[in-house]
Amino acid sequence: QVQLIESGGGLVQAGGSLRLSCTASGRTLSMSAMGWFRQAPGKEREYVGGISQSGRRTYYSDSVKGRFTISRDNAKNTVSLQMNILAPEDTAVYYCAAKWGWGTDPSPGTKEYDYWGQGTQVTVSP
Repeated sequence: QVQLIESGGGLVQAGGSLRLSCTASGRTLSMSAMGWFRQAPGKEREYVGGISQSGRRTYYSDSVKGRFTISRDNAKNTVSLQMNILAPEDTAVYYCAAKWGWGTDPSPGTKEYDYWGQGTQVTVSP
């Protein structure tokens, strides 16, 4: 059984930073592309960005480009989402997701992913 576990969420003031982490049990993340998504109350789940299985390519939505950075540390079986210059509109539950396969890239489509974490709440106050 594969479990993805996000951590690092919390409450932060606008302009602040948070770093989210995603780890896995039951399987290594090194064979997967990873995506980060978020879902605000009453809204659909939104693609934030992702990192390729190789780690050489990262992708970001326009809403976070230049503020968020995705990285991976295969030795620690961890993928991270560094979020800077946070704004109230970034408030959401953040999810990591794994898309298994050698050479894979992340995708904006939620159906492309094989496993999901339970989510971690990020709240940005004005």
